[in-house]
Amino acid sequence: MPLTAGLRKFSLTVHVSASVGWLGAVAAFLALAVTGVTSEDTQTVRAVSIALEPLTRWVIVPLALASLLSGVVQALGTPWGLFRHYWVVIKLLLTLIATAVLLLTVGSIRSLARRATEQPEISVDMQGMISSLVLHSGGGLLVLLVITVLSVYKPVGKIRVR
Repeated sequence: MPLTAGLRKFSLTVHVSASVGWLGAVAAFLALAVTGVTSEDTQTVRAVSIALEPLTRWVIVPLALASLLSGVVQALGTPWGLFRHYWVVIKLLLTLIATAVLLLTVGSIRSLARRATEQPEISVDMQGMISSLVLHSGGGLLVLLVITVLSVYKPVGKIRVR
């Protein structure tokens, strides 16, 4: 069902805002995680470990879900369609994978924050958890950049229906 011009523009604005916000929030997360891995100051590492949890819960997760939902609305309400073009399907799959990995990582981030508030010293496994988050957020940032490139370039190729 095609969207009216006003709804299409509103939906596009929501989608672009959520997607760009998600990209920026993951970049901020990565910067904090790298700080946590590279700092030798216990208080800095503890502060970073604690800060990652609300950033994830209140910013990254809502933006990821808003991006996913608004992207589906955009696809269904515009001529691009959800399953008509390869680039749209690839964007959808990458967004679903990135969101799933994010949601699976939330527990580890909460655990890290809880341990950082309860333990005065940083343990080796906490450093390992932060290192893992550097890899996850770096990979997530790369995936989000690929999705952005697909959105801008819209490679040709329609899906053939038999």
